[in-house]
Amino acid sequence: MKKADEKKEAGLPENLSFEEAMDRLEEVVEHLENGELPLEESIRLFEEGMKLSRYCGQKLEKMEQHVEMLVRENGEWVKKPFQPEEEME
Repeated sequence: MKKADEKKEAGLPENLSFEEAMDRLEEVVEHLENGELPLEESIRLFEEGMKLSRYCGQKLEKMEQHVEMLVRENGEWVKKPFQPEEEME
C-alpha cells in the first residue's frame, strides 16, 4: 500500500509528516487530559489520537528496518541491522 493510501485510509492528511502527526497527537492528549470537553468531542479526539498513534507506530517500525549500526569487529567497522534489545532476548 502506498504512503498516501495509508494516510487516506486512516483519515489523515496525505502530506502529514511524522513530526506533524506527533505534534497533533500531543495536542489531542492535552485536550483529553484537560477533561472539559463534551463526551462526543472526547470520543472524536480519542479516535483521532488512536489513528495518529497507529500511524506514528507504523512509521517508526518502517524506519527501524532501515537503521543500521556500525559495529567494530576484529578491528574493522561493519554494518549490522539494528535490533532493539527486546528482540535480542
